[in-house]
Amino acid sequence: MSRKSAVVPDPTAIGNIASPPFARLPDPASLFPARSRRLRQLAETSDLAPYLNFLAELAQAQNDIQPDLPLPHSPGAATIARAREFEMPPLDRSLIEGDPAIGTIFDRLFAAVATIEKPVAAAKALARVTAADPAERLAMAQTVFSNTLPGDAIAEHVFVWAGLQVYFARLASVLDVAALAPVADGVCPVCGGAPMSSMVVGWPGSHGARFCSCSLCGTLWHYVRVKCVLCGSTKGIGYQEIDGRGGIVKAETCDECHGWSKILHQDKEPAADPAADDVASLDLDLLMRDGPYHRGGFSPLLAGF
Repeated sequence: MSRKSAVVPDPTAIGNIASPPFARLPDPASLFPARSRRLRQLAETSDLAPYLNFLAELAQAQNDIQPDLPLPHSPGAATIARAREFEMPPLDRSLIEGDPAIGTIFDRLFAAVATIEKPVAAAKALARVTAADPAERLAMAQTVFSNTLPGDAIAEHVFVWAGLQVYFARLASVLDVAALAPVADGVCPVCGGAPMSSMVVGWPGSHGARFCSCSLCGTLWHYVRVKCVLCGSTKGIGYQEIDGRGGIVKAETCDECHGWSKILHQDKEPAADPAADDVASLDLDLLMRDGPYHRGGFSPLLAGF
């Protein structure tokens, strides 16, 4: 069963809380271990346990390959200032071209994932992406950047996406958050990635504020509630959820663009993670699939479902 819930005013807009920060940059040293723990926790009570446990191992591998990684090429101060002036994200995705760090990340990650128990199809996909040359991997990365995954090579592209996450999270982590500025609705102000989901947080000083989560670099950026993260409309916003789930994950729908996205309530479940809880709430995707709304943003871990 599902139900629609009432629209709740944004507390940041009516003065209930202090002004939240514009963005919270990722900490690669804690991002992936926390995600791994949350995936394992969710697997304990989920019909998707085998997949969630595999993703937990993948997230742990994303963490374990980081020691002694070469620093990725970071944009200079002039580049960052120019990006701010023209309302562009400071991290250019073309940074991966010719940067040896991305090749090292791919090699280490694919080797680590090779030791994880996985279905035969996933093992074959990993073998193919491991054997791919740099140009082929770059082509797959460009496909990931388009926020679509080809139906005949989803697993290969998920492995590439996992490597790109490590690369861009490390780059984003060293930026000056004060130098960031909004880019556009549904666009990460750091790397230009699409949101995977959004979260209402319970952080001190920001309790009740909503942040979008970048599907690529992991940056969280503030976005007022009761506003479509896809088109920016404040009209016709509604919420749907599955009964008995405590309201932790909901579908936020927009009657203007006819899109929907997931909104997580980290204020109700402090361990909630944008990627982990997205996958574990697959039943919400199935509920929404036959409705009038199409899912927006980018959710690579649910591609193919």
